[in-house]
Amino acid sequence: MKRFLAAALAATIGCAAPALAQTCGGTYAVQRGDSLSLIADRQYQNASQWTEIHRNNLGLIGENPNAIRVGMKLQLGCIGGLPTGLPGGAPVAGAAAVPAPAPAAASGRALEATINLVTAGDYAPFTDPDLDEGGLLTDVVNKAMGASGASKGYKIHWVNDWSSHLDPLMSSAMMDMAFPWFKPDCAGEPDNYRCANFHFSDPMFEMLILLFVDTARPIPFAEDTDIHGRTLCRPAGYFTHDLDRPDRRWLSDGLITLTSPSTVAECFELLVAGEVDAVAINEFTGRAAIKSAGLKGRVDVVQGRPVSIEGLHVLVHKAHPQAETLIATINEGMDTIKASGTYQQVIDRHMSTIWAEF
Repeated sequence: MKRFLAAALAATIGCAAPALAQTCGGTYAVQRGDSLSLIADRQYQNASQWTEIHRNNLGLIGENPNAIRVGMKLQLGCIGGLPTGLPGGAPVAGAAAVPAPAPAAASGRALEATINLVTAGDYAPFTDPDLDEGGLLTDVVNKAMGASGASKGYKIHWVNDWSSHLDPLMSSAMMDMAFPWFKPDCAGEPDNYRCANFHFSDPMFEMLILLFVDTARPIPFAEDTDIHGRTLCRPAGYFTHDLDRPDRRWLSDGLITLTSPSTVAECFELLVAGEVDAVAINEFTGRAAIKSAGLKGRVDVVQGRPVSIEGLHVLVHKAHPQAETLIATINEGMDTIKASGTYQQVIDRHMSTIWAEF
């Protein structure tokens, strides 16, 4: 009888004890023998998501994904409910909730009117009015501006003519800020139109520019010399500053051939036809094109390093009478949402949707 009561009491106590909360995301300590692919396979059950671990830890890892070392603490976002059980993860029940950050402290520089920002659609997953919250970067900008303490408020305008944003909308101050835009190599090209005429915010998001190859014709990419003599494809109108920079003169020195058809889809058609060696494009556009063309398994990312890491920014024209105040406003808002954890939760929520589609 005593044994029965003791067992019953133990069971009661066990039931009354709170269960350990399930967590999502958190900190992963690199182990001996790890690679980003192995970590992604174990933690996300998808080895392809090594690029997401790399992107989320660029400040720690740098451009070379093989530069991880034993003991390095990697921050893994909560994507699709994974990974679970890591130290520092968010409780699953609240992992999707985005906290409202407190407004940033006033910079002491008052803005005179409502801030008008311009963007455009058809740039998934970053900006499009039909996407969740207008896309990943529209969501980030909304959160940052809301946290910036901009006393007069702000408004985002959708103008679906990207070529009009920088000139005339920004040059004439009809719009105060524009997003999202890449920043060229302003140190190497100070006379570049964007460098000469615009201030850039801190990066709102950094992404990997990758090489996509035919799995039947893989190529290595550990060093720049691995690409010498190759033919790369990137659609006409896309930037090429990462192919020609002070430490890499692939184009100006004739070290590669660049083929530039009209569309991303055409680049992948040329790839599977054997007419180019690789498609050099951002990860999200490339993966979406693979899915659209039914090339999963036929085309994959080079398991080396990215061609470059490119940030997407908010731009303000240097001639704007309150240019410095505007840049300070968006930067302060970004600092606030990063400090509160709001930024990472926004990124994780959108990444969960994006990776589910891939």
